[in-house]
Amino acid sequence: MEFLTIDWLGTPLWFWLVFATLVIVLTAFDLGFLHKEDREMGVGESLRLSAFYIAIALAFGGWIWLEKGADLGMKYYTGFFIEKALSIDNVFVISLIFSFFAIPARYQYRALLWGIMAVIVLRGAMIAAGAALVSQFHWTLYIFAAFLIATGIRMLWVSDHQPDISKNPVVRWLSGHMRITEELHGARFFVTERDEVTGRMVRAATPLFLALVVINLADLVFAVDSVPAIFAITTDSFIVYTSNIMAILGLRALYFALAAMVHRFHYLKYALALVLVFIGSKIFIGDFLLDSGKVPPLFSLGVTFALILGGIGWSLWKTRSQGGAPPHR
Repeated sequence: MEFLTIDWLGTPLWFWLVFATLVIVLTAFDLGFLHKEDREMGVGESLRLSAFYIAIALAFGGWIWLEKGADLGMKYYTGFFIEKALSIDNVFVISLIFSFFAIPARYQYRALLWGIMAVIVLRGAMIAAGAALVSQFHWTLYIFAAFLIATGIRMLWVSDHQPDISKNPVVRWLSGHMRITEELHGARFFVTERDEVTGRMVRAATPLFLALVVINLADLVFAVDSVPAIFAITTDSFIVYTSNIMAILGLRALYFALAAMVHRFHYLKYALALVLVFIGSKIFIGDFLLDSGKVPPLFSLGVTFALILGGIGWSLWKTRSQGGAPPHR
């Protein structure tokens, strides 16, 4: 069993196998036991299932803390909380995508599940590329940091806007190069139908497949913020990847609760903007102003958690009288 101790991306292989096993078990339990049939998930069930995923993620962080030390344990939690908070913004866009393609709630969960499976692979590729760059060229961290600061400032000053899905170039390209059915076919992404001109049976994509593609593209856009943010916390590939994926795994569970009240988190974007500015700034502060070369992980975790919790609390307080209606702007 010596191969289990082989170092892979700076971490023994058995750590990666433990994480992979956990992801597979959670996914199989979710899809094969909790949701064997396509159905709409209520807000209460969404919150309970999300609490379960958060508990698993926190317990996994405790295991990292014990096995790899308090320093990496705190960095894992910092990355997890940042990605979890950023996922609230994802929910708004995902909700728009489902609405545009008229996807009923009972089919959304399965689409989210397959979308997250794709995210696990795509984020892995992005993180691997980022890790390779940082290990070879440390100065790329300064580019990540400057990008995070610029993004945070932009979030503070630029007003919200609703993306027009119909003008998405990928949607327009797929619509012009693929046969797409006009109606849904349950939870199926592809169907076989008869061509009205030739009479032959042809393969066609459904609107659910288009929604899945656009959701994955949206995640790549969001990853441009979240992946550099976690690299600014730590360059340990295992911590970067696991904190990212553990936050995303619970997104599909939390989606249905957040989609119903996402307007209540309007002011969270300002807290997230400050988090991005703080995370980006601490790279420069640690390298150029501190003798230790880094900002203490406990301080980073405390500031990040305080900003996110403050943003959530302030949002809920300011919108407490708005009920189910989105805030007026």
